[in-house]
Amino acid sequence: MKKFDAVVIGDANIDLVVAGLNQIPQPGQEIFVNNMTMHVGGGAALFAISLAKLGLHVAFNGVLGDDGYGHYVRGEFGQYGIDTSLIKTSKTSNTGITIAINPETDRSFITYGGSNMELEIRDLDLAQIAQGKHVHVTGYRGRRNHEEFIAMAKLLKEMGLTLSCDVGWDDSGEWFKGVFDLMAYFDVFLMNETEAFHYTGFDHIEESLRFMASYSNHIVVKLGPKGAVAMKDGRITYHSAFPAETVDTTGAGDSFNAGYIYGHLTGQNVETCLQYGNVCGALSVGAHGGSTGTPDKDGLEAFILQFGDHIKERMEA
Repeated sequence: MKKFDAVVIGDANIDLVVAGLNQIPQPGQEIFVNNMTMHVGGGAALFAISLAKLGLHVAFNGVLGDDGYGHYVRGEFGQYGIDTSLIKTSKTSNTGITIAINPETDRSFITYGGSNMELEIRDLDLAQIAQGKHVHVTGYRGRRNHEEFIAMAKLLKEMGLTLSCDVGWDDSGEWFKGVFDLMAYFDVFLMNETEAFHYTGFDHIEESLRFMASYSNHIVVKLGPKGAVAMKDGRITYHSAFPAETVDTTGAGDSFNAGYIYGHLTGQNVETCLQYGNVCGALSVGAHGGSTGTPDKDGLEAFILQFGDHIKERMEA
């Protein structure tokens, strides 16, 4: 028997969310804002919390500082039943921090990577990770850690685990084409529309999906306010977004990922997985903090019961 439903590998930090900042203060100037709140941040951490809120038993694997922020993150994980035994504590770095400015409009960020920068794929204890049925991994950095990702994925597949990955933004700007070789090892490969266009070179989503389908049989692309689309076994399925009052878009994509993977791990079809993802994304943006608004299982089901039959749209090609 496996100890965990899912092990999540990646970044965890503090998000300081600043609302109502209309200009950067000049030297010596003080500016008052509408609100400033602290939350758990980092794509992997937000995914883990959202997945745990839906009722799965989750373990987190990452690196935190031995400081107040690190203890805060561990405490928040504990509230949702997330196992923290796989988290390492840095001896040299503080816990990472992101300052998110005006999250309700065009977000701007100031980030200190901190202990997250010490997470090395090559150093992971795969025997510990194999305590999970499924592994979700973030932190792919193209050419900089491609070989480590390939080696990890190969070994985990050989150990019988299922895998998912959100490829994330390529901050190097290279958009390394080796990502297509990586796709073959993952049961579900997730990205957003802009990332898909950068990697494939196409500017239409169906062209991008059909190109990537020669490397992976299950690709999911988030389309922002348009919803999301998946290609599985050569079949394209769309699901439109649910209307939402936007307070903070931080973590909406990670919440979508959690909803989709929750559906996948509980044996749902692609359309239902997309529905779950879109519900989680819609509820996420309604509150400050990347996982504050994400639903538990009852909240997910209640939302679908109230709205799903009226505003769901599916197109197939």
